[in-house]
Amino acid sequence: MASSKLRSSSSFPYLLLSSLNFILFLLSSASFAPTILIKNPPAPLGWAIITTSSLSLLSSLAGFYSLLTHICFVAHISTVLAALAGQGLGFLVLFSREESTLRLLKPDKSPKEARILAKTACGILLSMFLLQLMVLVATCVVQSCWVREYEGLEAEREETARRRGRRMARVQEESMANAAKIAEVREKEMDEKMKSRYGQWVKTDFEG
Repeated sequence: MASSKLRSSSSFPYLLLSSLNFILFLLSSASFAPTILIKNPPAPLGWAIITTSSLSLLSSLAGFYSLLTHICFVAHISTVLAALAGQGLGFLVLFSREESTLRLLKPDKSPKEARILAKTACGILLSMFLLQLMVLVATCVVQSCWVREYEGLEAEREETARRRGRRMARVQEESMANAAKIAEVREKEMDEKMKSRYGQWVKTDFEG
């Protein structure tokens, strides 16, 4: 009941975060194409860009499970930070040093096609970087909201448990008091029976 209440109260932020991760997943999947089209198999710089895309793809997949457990959340944040670093460096390299980057990529295409593919990869990396920042902020906000709500539910559960404990203690006290009264009544009844029998014996012996 508590988990369903928690999920229902945070459904919109969770859906927003899931949508951002889904868009990031699509961008990460698309980011492989320009690097592979420039040269196949890729050059060392191309493999570095592919590694960055793989980290981004992994972070988007981990984002769907980041709020299930604390370990998944930590792993998601770690992959997000690693992907952000790779995306930022890749964008700076492709944007600021285009000619030297093209030489390092060792393209199989013509210079014009290679330049278009490099600019495409640069734009995708920038989009991934910005979207990854949004995912990072949204993940932290949603996680903090869930933690606060969970703490509130825990406090409510503890208060309910205390009330139930006090109620049970009151019931036990009442039952013990009732048991004592019943025992006292039975004891009085037993005394009256003993007195009546003893009185009859004394009366019979006296008459005899």
